Amino acid sequence: MSRSGGDGTAALERAGAETVKRAVELDVASRFQESLVCYQEGIDLLLQVVKATKDEAKKHRYRQKISEYMTRAEDIKKHIEKEKQDGKYHKQIRIEENATGFGYEKLFHEYLTEVVSEVWVEDPYIRHVHQGSGRSQQMSGLEEIQQSLRNYGVTLNIEFSSSIHDREIRFNNGWMIKIGRGLDYFKKPQGRFSIGYCDFDLRPCHETTVDVFHTKHTKKM
Repeated sequence: MSRSGGDGTAALERAGAETVKRAVELDVASRFQESLVCYQEGIDLLLQVVKATKDEAKKHRYRQKISEYMTRAEDIKKHIEKEKQDGKYHKQIRIEENATGFGYEKLFHEYLTEVVSEVWVEDPYIRHVHQGSGRSQQMSGLEEIQQSLRNYGVTLNIEFSSSIHDREIRFNNGWMIKIGRGLDYFKKPQGRFSIGYCDFDLRPCHETTVDVFHTKHTKKM
């Protein structure tokens, strides 16, 4: 029992050290948002180590380190908030060819806070089979989505434009996301029973970049 507990603590130590090391690397590279997430995860792991270990010297050492990491994480949080307020925040995510794990929920989850009540989506190429094919089929699909959302108290307004070229998604909490390929960055599934047909986290992607900005000036309807 004792050895098993020791092995578990050692695993937590390794995971915590690796996570904090990654946080520092991202911090040095000025990838502050990702760095903050790693600091927070690393701190949580090290707190579990402190709770599990009976070695008082080790507890003291880790508490000092945790205090340093918490101070740095708080500084990064303030820096990110200032960039948001100044409209200078920018985060870029690179999606490699055939990469998986980039479903819509993963990309948008942290920006869809409780205060979000409106979302604007501009995408000039919503036309493929898995998004709608042909004007009539496209409209039929969008109207079906519109009706389905209405059942959940969500209003979907659809406007067509012959002049838009940009692809962007805006939330009324100030976040703006631009995806190089727009929403159509997933590869076509091999078949209806293939892995990734329903779960977009498991569907391979085309290579693209995702740029995230924060601005105090959001588009008005």
